[in-house]
Amino acid sequence: MQAFQLEKPDNLVDWWQESLDKYADRNLIGTKNKDGVFEWATRREINARIDHLRSGLALLGVSEGDAVGIIANNRLEWVVAAFATWGRIARYVPMYEAELVQIWKYIITDSQIKVLFVSKPEIYEKIKHFPAEIPTLQHIFVIDAAGDSSMAALEKRGAASPVPPRSPQADDIAELIYTSGTTGNPKGVLLSHGNFTSNSIAGQKMYPELKKNDGRDTLTLAILPWAHSFGQTGELFAIIRLGGALGLAESPSTIVDDIVKVKPTFLVAVPRVFNRIYDGLWARMNKEGGLPKALFVMGVEAGKKRRQLAAQGRSDFLTNLKFKIADKIVFSKIREKLGGRVMGAMTGSAAMNPEIGHFFFDIGLPVYDCYGLTETSPAATMNASFAYRLGSVGRAIDKVRIVIDSSVVEEGATDGEIIIYGPNVMKGYHNRPEDTAAAMTPDGGFRTGDRGRLDKDGYLFITGRIKEQYKLENGKFCFPVSLEEEICLIPYVQQAVIYGFNRPFNICIVVPDFEVLTGWAKAKGLPTEPQALAARPEVAEMLSQTITSHLQGKFGGYEIPKKFLVLAEPFSLDNGMLTQTMKLKRKVVLDKLKDQIEALYR
Repeated sequence: MQAFQLEKPDNLVDWWQESLDKYADRNLIGTKNKDGVFEWATRREINARIDHLRSGLALLGVSEGDAVGIIANNRLEWVVAAFATWGRIARYVPMYEAELVQIWKYIITDSQIKVLFVSKPEIYEKIKHFPAEIPTLQHIFVIDAAGDSSMAALEKRGAASPVPPRSPQADDIAELIYTSGTTGNPKGVLLSHGNFTSNSIAGQKMYPELKKNDGRDTLTLAILPWAHSFGQTGELFAIIRLGGALGLAESPSTIVDDIVKVKPTFLVAVPRVFNRIYDGLWARMNKEGGLPKALFVMGVEAGKKRRQLAAQGRSDFLTNLKFKIADKIVFSKIREKLGGRVMGAMTGSAAMNPEIGHFFFDIGLPVYDCYGLTETSPAATMNASFAYRLGSVGRAIDKVRIVIDSSVVEEGATDGEIIIYGPNVMKGYHNRPEDTAAAMTPDGGFRTGDRGRLDKDGYLFITGRIKEQYKLENGKFCFPVSLEEEICLIPYVQQAVIYGFNRPFNICIVVPDFEVLTGWAKAKGLPTEPQALAARPEVAEMLSQTITSHLQGKFGGYEIPKKFLVLAEPFSLDNGMLTQTMKLKRKVVLDKLKDQIEALYR
């Protein structure tokens, strides 16, 4: 196995201290109050609470190797608890608020959590019996509460008996992040301090503009959950070291309003956010029609032509004029809706559709696609502001190497399984030696299960999932994710699932975007209630024709679905169809809809 020389700081305690030494009185975290105004806390103010809570944990006997858990959405106390834990060389175990009680119980038991923080009394009521059933769980503290079992009370106790922080080694485990997984119990990914720090340092090198004015101008809105590594490494740890600040999005439904108030200069999100903005813009333009839509379409077309001409080293006066007019009247308003200061955005978790990526670049809001997994802390490849290729997920970041293993796919393929080497690769799965052995190569590479190819310049293109590809009855391979991503570009479609394993043809399960579909339904004199619309044959026929037409010329005829199933209920966390990171639980969906799928083939 290769040994990696890590840059300093190589642990998260020193990481915090370095930021505190440089930027103590700069704002770090903004939280929206009940009046809708963001209130900001400085690093110095947050550090005082970290000191107190770390000392409180010491009083409870938390020491090296112990586990401290938290069930909370992004909030200031999440940061306080994390850095207090690391100052005891203990392991932090974050969990989602929107999770099943049995999953909390499994994670707390598996990771042997000793002290647990929960955000609110409602969560405490659901788990207050856990200490009687889980021998290692000794204490539960509630953040939004008063009294002896509140987090504030523990901080007060710690303030009276101060204990200095201890600095972990780079190889010490910082976190156990449990992947929600599409089947079975979640797996605890063991991530070290060096995994996180090396990954964040490498990522920051891809965006040198964020260090402009010593990071003073770097401001973001925290949209991603910190219970996942992407939100931590890409947002939280990066902003701490850069000297910037981040506002906390109140909820997914308030993101647009929060962006306008925070006025971020950079965003970190998943493609789903940008897909919804894209679909929403087209839906609004189709609804308004007339001059606004004409200007929008003119600007989009001019943007495409400008890009094509620029690739040839050419320019055109009329094209530039059309774009300038649309930019001033239409596109500038879109940028204002995103706070008016966004100079770029980074997206990961899934590949960005090139058409949507081009659109945002054309209107002056570049979105850079990146790639990684929880097991790689998470970034492995990134497009950068100074080096990007739309349609790809970028090139390997500093100290990371990408290898394509073609031995696990069909003969003659130009792609294969993506294997990642680097200081970002996890230490293994907690209590799962067999899973760890299956995921790791003998020389320390991580087998991602993702399928991809590298171009001559080292840019990585994702082509599917090794486990999710299948053969039709005729022996031809299908890659459902590629089809699904393309189908979801259609404004009428919110979600799509392709299926056809060992079948004569593919079928498509569709969840319409009912906000967009309502306008079409009214024009046809149809009911607008989702349940009624999903059952109408006219809707199935329209979606069938639209999807088939959209896919023709982009996919082989054998790949294009022949029959369609329209659903009224979206796939969600609540119905168990999505993971916490919004990935489809394909087997759950197919099992639940088994009878309806069989009916399509009959």
